[in-house]
Amino acid sequence: QVALVESGGGLVQAGGSLRLSCAVSRSIFSAHFMGWYRQAPGKRRELVASINGGDTTNYADFVNGRFTISRDNAKNTVYLQMNSLKSEDTAVYYCYIVYDKGYWGQGTQVTVSS
Repeated sequence: QVALVESGGGLVQAGGSLRLSCAVSRSIFSAHFMGWYRQAPGKRRELVASINGGDTTNYADFVNGRFTISRDNAKNTVYLQMNSLKSEDTAVYYCYIVYDKGYWGQGTQVTVSS
């Protein structure tokens, strides 16, 4: 079993920044895929950003250069730096990692006030 613990969420004004962290209980060096997803009330969970084992990153169109996903293998942690936040970014943000199968974190709330 793999445990993922997200942190860094909170309340921020529009235009502000947050950095989310996802601490993983297993080495992330061998992970095939790591991603950040989000789910707003009444909406489906959607991919925000991902990074694979080869460090190739991918972002949803709505990110538009505002977010950066990164990883620190030494700390077994994946990050999501979010800048220029908008009210529509308000959601619960989840970390997801794939080894032989996928594992989800419990989520961290991000609220952006306009």
